[in-house]
Amino acid sequence: MRTEKEILELIVSIAKNDDRILAVIMVGSRANEEIPKDKYQDFDIAYIVNDVKPFYNNMKWIEENFGKPLIFQLPEDMSPEIFQPIGDGHFTALMIFNDGIRIDLTIDKNYDPDIDKGEPAIILLDKIGLLKLLNIDKNYWYVKPPTPKLFYDCCNEFWWCLNNVVKGIARDELPYAMNMYNCIVRDMLDKMIEWYVGVNYDFSVSTGKNGKYFRKLLPKEIYEKYKKTYSDSEYSNFWDSLYAVNELFHITAEKVAKYLNVEYNQNEEDGMIKYMNMIRNDCIE
Repeated sequence: MRTEKEILELIVSIAKNDDRILAVIMVGSRANEEIPKDKYQDFDIAYIVNDVKPFYNNMKWIEENFGKPLIFQLPEDMSPEIFQPIGDGHFTALMIFNDGIRIDLTIDKNYDPDIDKGEPAIILLDKIGLLKLLNIDKNYWYVKPPTPKLFYDCCNEFWWCLNNVVKGIARDELPYAMNMYNCIVRDMLDKMIEWYVGVNYDFSVSTGKNGKYFRKLLPKEIYEKYKKTYSDSEYSNFWDSLYAVNELFHITAEKVAKYLNVEYNQNEEDGMIKYMNMIRNDCIE
């Protein structure tokens, strides 16, 4: 496998030798000095250009410069039924090469500091001072404290959507119940955990994309509770994970509420747990 130095030299040399490329930015975990390096980290690269068209869907240019990928994906060229393209004119090529190196290359006319929310950015090359006024402040990728309304809305969405999960279990609709649980309920849980981490670290850290740094940032006992929120397809275990997620949400939400100086809506929680118990008793009978 090629080293990080070799890959970065390749990425920058391609840009230096192509007048159409004005600047190069690296985002993602490799740009985060607080994250330990490992060989699995992607190279998240943005080439800033005058005109995206010559590069758009141009796999010939990619193979001539980077080599032939082992496998690749072109999100902006995919069917909207599979992946909804952003459609803002940029082009992205996600590539894994024979030695296991992955490069996520975005070609764009503009640099958006939120190109990869949750991670910092590093300027690798700036030919014409295009980015000299850009203040890449790592504060932008820190967890941000919620407003009281956002906090309450998150709590409401979490507790309300649990009714769909338990009804799915009662009806033996496993795919529906799992989808509601893992795509909606868990999303609200993860938001609350992000804020909980923010409170613990004075909102001066990032939890990473999709909470990948939860294990590192959460107290051990909290992370152990988080692990219990995952379930297999057995309904008895599914019910156990639901009560585990309820307990964890309560613990983290109470701490965030205290930080915001607002009152946690215990009635909302009590109401849903009562409803869940009703449904579970029906399942047992």
